[in-house]
Amino acid sequence: MNIPDSNDTFPLEHYDRLCFLKNIITNPNIIVGDYTYYDDFEDVHNFEKNVKYHFDFIGDKLIIGKFCMIASGVTFIMNGANHKMDGITAYPFNIFGKDWKVVEPKLSDLPYKGDTVVGNDVWIGTNVTIMPGVHIGDGAIIASNATVTRDVAPYSIVGGNPAKEIKKRFSEAKIKELLEMQWWNWDIEKITNNLKYLTDKSE
Repeated sequence: MNIPDSNDTFPLEHYDRLCFLKNIITNPNIIVGDYTYYDDFEDVHNFEKNVKYHFDFIGDKLIIGKFCMIASGVTFIMNGANHKMDGITAYPFNIFGKDWKVVEPKLSDLPYKGDTVVGNDVWIGTNVTIMPGVHIGDGAIIASNATVTRDVAPYSIVGGNPAKEIKKRFSEAKIKELLEMQWWNWDIEKITNNLKYLTDKSE
């Protein structure tokens, strides 16, 4: 079998604006599964630049599954963007130091939404923004320019700002079947042998 290698950074010959994403990630708090690709209009190394406010001392992770499709300009806002919001003002006086350091909040005082998790076989369109702690289910599709502020159900299509469900891709029974099947966890030879089944129109 002549199967694309998930460890190949640039799987398309003579084209360096699409990569298998796991091979360019340097941040240990970003975890990406096999065959997930990122396509960028300029430079694939923009991906990590577009994971914003991702500070080591907070410890949140961005976890992306296998076989995802991520378009140019996708931005992930992580928990480091959050301000303390239970006072009269949300202004972060402390970050400017001097006498303002007296109101330095503890990490436990800051809003924390947890890890951001993208499932498997998720397609994220151009210029999507994903907010902290969102979980996107397997097989979901996020329309271009959407702002995702809450969890996305498996095999649903969402769009808008804030993103709302447009429709389900399949019937509830079919979605249950697909979630149980988890084709992305098959060995790559089995996936290759079943490409026609995986890509034909499904009811």
